[in-house]
Amino acid sequence: MNLTPVTLEGRHIRLEPLAQTHHAALCAVGLDPELWQLIPYRVVTPEDMANYIQTALNHQAAGSALPFVTVHAPNGQVVGSTRFMNIDLANRRVEIGATWIAQPWRRTAVNTEAKYLMLRHAFETLGCIRVELKTDSLNQRSRNAIRRIGATEEGTLRQHMITWTGRLRDSVYFSVLDSEWPRVKRDLEQKLAL
Repeated sequence: MNLTPVTLEGRHIRLEPLAQTHHAALCAVGLDPELWQLIPYRVVTPEDMANYIQTALNHQAAGSALPFVTVHAPNGQVVGSTRFMNIDLANRRVEIGATWIAQPWRRTAVNTEAKYLMLRHAFETLGCIRVELKTDSLNQRSRNAIRRIGATEEGTLRQHMITWTGRLRDSVYFSVLDSEWPRVKRDLEQKLAL
């Protein structure tokens, strides 16, 4: 797998390699406490965002992540972030996660196209045989969105994480396999009218 940072271009969005230079743009849309209610960590101050970015870049340097900022293509505005994470080269597996999108761009083509671009890159460029996604069992909106992109729910890891509030989070796992990618790709392209 070639884990060199790359820009993934779509019609609605562009996924650019995350950098500290994105700090101000991410702060402008990402310090909303509501965004972080069902995420294990919390980012509500500029210092939190700087740490969030640096942690992602540290994981990238270690070879376990490839983080992006999500840019709304029509106006060039940063609207969120996502990444390949928990990269397992030996087993040709990645997870798409740490995804958040600012409120005005939710329930638009932004998340669907981001997942499409990342799945296409994972299967067609990185040579993955499996892509995983997970979410808090309480996050029904996220669970529905993951199902909507064509992932299969596999099960729940109980008391999988301790959140920033101290709550024990159960995580629901989903996956898309390389054998399923042609169908998932076709369905996503129809949704996006590509």
